[in-house]
Amino acid sequence: MVMKEDTLILNKGYNHKLSEGSIVTPVFRSSTFCFNTAEEGERSFQLAYKLDNPSIGEIPVLIYSRVNNPNMEIVEDRLSVFDNSEKSLLFSSGMGAISNTCLSFLKPNDTVLYSNPVYGGSEFLFKVLLPQYKINCVPFDSGTTSEELVKISENYNNIKMVFVETPCNPLVTLTSIKEMVEAKNIINQKSDNDAILLVDNTFCGPVYLKPIDLGADLVVYSITKFIGGHSDLIAGSISGSEKLIDQVRVTRTIFGTIPDPDTCWLIQRSLVTLKLRMEKQCSNAKRVVDFLVNHNKVSKVFYPGLGSEKQNRIFYEEYKDSGSIISFEINGTKEEVFNILNKFKVFKLAVSLGSIESLIQHPSSMTHSDIPKDEQLKMGITENLVRCSIGLEDVDDLIEDLEKVLN
Repeated sequence: MVMKEDTLILNKGYNHKLSEGSIVTPVFRSSTFCFNTAEEGERSFQLAYKLDNPSIGEIPVLIYSRVNNPNMEIVEDRLSVFDNSEKSLLFSSGMGAISNTCLSFLKPNDTVLYSNPVYGGSEFLFKVLLPQYKINCVPFDSGTTSEELVKISENYNNIKMVFVETPCNPLVTLTSIKEMVEAKNIINQKSDNDAILLVDNTFCGPVYLKPIDLGADLVVYSITKFIGGHSDLIAGSISGSEKLIDQVRVTRTIFGTIPDPDTCWLIQRSLVTLKLRMEKQCSNAKRVVDFLVNHNKVSKVFYPGLGSEKQNRIFYEEYKDSGSIISFEINGTKEEVFNILNKFKVFKLAVSLGSIESLIQHPSSMTHSDIPKDEQLKMGITENLVRCSIGLEDVDDLIEDLEKVLN
């Protein structure tokens, strides 16, 4: 029997017969695991440290929870279903996933081209941390075309990675993954590079955008957001081919950036309702967008499907739906915007996104505050811009909350 996606999310990777018949996966808090023989222990470490390759069909046994753990492996199996990938890896945070992946493929004098704006943590990684290791980090505007990126690349050597966050945070600008694949291929052909395309799909989530199906090499998530979805865990993930994932796996093992078993159990719980939650959040968001675009206190709304002809073409060609992240500009000063933010009753004034609760925040002074003001303005991040993540509340209550604070 070939199971479909929804069934695999409930079943893949877990055999209840190995856990006393428990329907619900137990939490395996053990730090270490017993070998049946000394030979099995030797073989396990040969595979874990890449001293040898596994035979066809050989499955490594459990060793130590920094290397592998049942709760972690079950979630990794199920994440790969959503992303249509060969393998997935879990991390202790989204930034753990991004930084481990970058350090797995980049070395001194290499170059990474990254879309801009990006999440504040990613911005800090590219502008401050990676350059300390003599890794050249070159930004390009979100929405850049294949032709434009190839032209930018001609000024740099040893391009090993193209990093794209789409939709971008916080302006929800779309970058065509198909065009980035084309650009990466041309860059590799022209300069004999072996660059990979890494896509941060946190802002949209795996239900409405499938980067690997579009040709991306790797896709990364802050699982804290939509996948976790309940504001009660911190985690990240990376998905892709077995060959690329194995490179990152070694880095994770040595850096120790793995999630604990309880967090993995919570992620497994969340995966079951991910599609249902995102469908409701998206439906609510569309109603909220309809309200905002017609309100005289709102000067501009940023949401997939509301952009330019070029942006809309990307949306309709590559996305299954528009998601539930909305940014909008309020007519008024920073002080007036803060006054509005302080009045919300249903929306929670908090950073993060993708949770069951509706959240609202001020990017310029919060999530992107480490970016100098002049650079913020170049990116389009103004002091009257707010970003909201729509949750599962009754949408009429959300609209009433917005109506009261804006009037």
